Amino acid sequence: MRATTAVPSAVLASATAGIAYASLYERNRWTLRRFDVPVLPPGAEPLRVLHLSDLHMTAGQRSKQAWVASLAALEPDLVVDTGDNLAGNDAVPGTLRALEPLLELPGAFVLGSNDYFAPKPKNPLKYFKRHHKRVHGDPLPWRDLRDGLTRRGWLDLTNATGELVVRGRRILFGGVDDSHIRRDRYDEIAGPADAAADLRIGLAHSPEPRVLDRFAADGYDLLLCGHTHGGQLRIPLYGALVTNCGIDRDRVRWLHRWAEATPEQPSGTWLHVSAGLGTSPYAPARFACPPEATLLTLTARQA
Repeated sequence: MRATTAVPSAVLASATAGIAYASLYERNRWTLRRFDVPVLPPGAEPLRVLHLSDLHMTAGQRSKQAWVASLAALEPDLVVDTGDNLAGNDAVPGTLRALEPLLELPGAFVLGSNDYFAPKPKNPLKYFKRHHKRVHGDPLPWRDLRDGLTRRGWLDLTNATGELVVRGRRILFGGVDDSHIRRDRYDEIAGPADAAADLRIGLAHSPEPRVLDRFAADGYDLLLCGHTHGGQLRIPLYGALVTNCGIDRDRVRWLHRWAEATPEQPSGTWLHVSAGLGTSPYAPARFACPPEATLLTLTARQA
């Protein structure tokens, strides 16, 4: 009898320890990820892009706010935010406070569904269904967030294009609204990206292949997305259980090729999916997938 009861006790203890680790430690283990991306013309000097996504900020998350603000010490050349910044109706002041030092730098952004609508409790098993009914929470003050960013000069790329000159390089941007909730309107920005620009960057909150393919076909060099949380709960040697969008599990986070190089598009199209910095308040856990921001060093491609 002792041997039989020991196994359930050990399993229960392991499960309890795993939940405590995922919810109390790992989800607050702020991490900086770094990648080099060969997308600039041959001989060009590097550019450093700080990619933020999925802050899911609440008013009281002072540790996260301080860590995000500290990223300004990296002195990136450009900051890109791919949405889902808010997790509560009172979160805009804390989010803008966290971003304040970064707003001194050139920047661009798109919004995500959790900038528009507050999170709600969900059955986690729904994430295993490809198509499930989405229930939105109360409206959030997304206009206050947008205005706080644009007032400081960041480009709002919600179904829009724009340009910035960063360290003498002309960077062309295109962006769409959140394709996960079908707010994207790619037709409004469609067309070949200006080949005369030094770099072409596409932004979307959710990495839906139907949108990424159109960016690639239009000649964008680098696509930046979020939404997936990298899977949020990952199994060692297996990876993400779900992606919560149309992207494959192998590309649910980090840097990957989306389209191969061609004579017309010598760098091909690279995709970076941020694992994000937050979680829903109703699912406050991460496992084998710490919250992170990414510093992308854009380098010259080979001639």
